[in-house]
Amino acid sequence: MRCPSCGADDDRVVDSRPSSSGDAIRRRRECRACGLRFTTFERVEQPELLVVKRSGAVVPFSRAKVVDGMARAGKGRLEPDVLESAAAEVENALRASGQREVTSEQVGLQVLMRLRELDQVAYVLFASVYKDFQGPEDFEQELSSLRKEEPPKSA
Repeated sequence: MRCPSCGADDDRVVDSRPSSSGDAIRRRRECRACGLRFTTFERVEQPELLVVKRSGAVVPFSRAKVVDGMARAGKGRLEPDVLESAAAEVENALRASGQREVTSEQVGLQVLMRLRELDQVAYVLFASVYKDFQGPEDFEQELSSLRKEEPPKSA
């Protein structure tokens, strides 16, 4: 690892710990030449996951786009680390399918599943865009579906 300040490749690891999402190791390093401390992240390199959009365009999967979509649906209802963890779960589920290319519909369904578990308001808001709700009856149908799956509340 080259020092970002002086370019020397002689450093030592001061601290190592898993990242908050758990998919990387965060390492604090110190350059032995100039003393600068800097952070690196070590991740397993996986083949690129591609998303086939409805238009037919193929784009690389972006965890940041998933986090952004869930954050917009949650409007401050979900903490950033919870969103990052859910986005990692979405990516892991898509990779577990064994396909190198997935459809945007598959991505949307995974996001819906995670939001349904995390926050039902965020779920309904995301579903309204993803499922292209056309009127109040679409919201009523989705809410009815949520109520049927909820465990009864104890008194």
